[in-house]
Amino acid sequence: MKSIIASGILLGLAPVAIAGPYVNVENNAGLSGTDFTSHTTDFHVGYESASSVGSWGVQAGPSVVVPDAGDQDTVLTGKIFGSVSATEKLSVYGELAVSFDDTNSYGTKAGVKYNF
Repeated sequence: MKSIIASGILLGLAPVAIAGPYVNVENNAGLSGTDFTSHTTDFHVGYESASSVGSWGVQAGPSVVVPDAGDQDTVLTGKIFGSVSATEKLSVYGELAVSFDDTNSYGTKAGVKYNF
């Protein structure tokens, strides 16, 4: 038992190396004031990799969209994302997401992150 605890502590202290395939199930719900509008559950398979310079990844799969007073729909969605280390404490990141529905919706995310 002590060796299992020690191994867990050592693994927790080791630098994280992100590389390889993964599965991501995520639910996003929407509200307008106190009115529930919809929720979407993504069932994605992805791949990500990291180095000392930054990280990148891609994921895609079906998303189940459930509006408050409408019919459930399943659409193909995906995203490409990455980050680059600007300095030891500052990184820049971005994401491009797409939903292949009737209108082919796109979204972006960009920002900077400072670690203290």
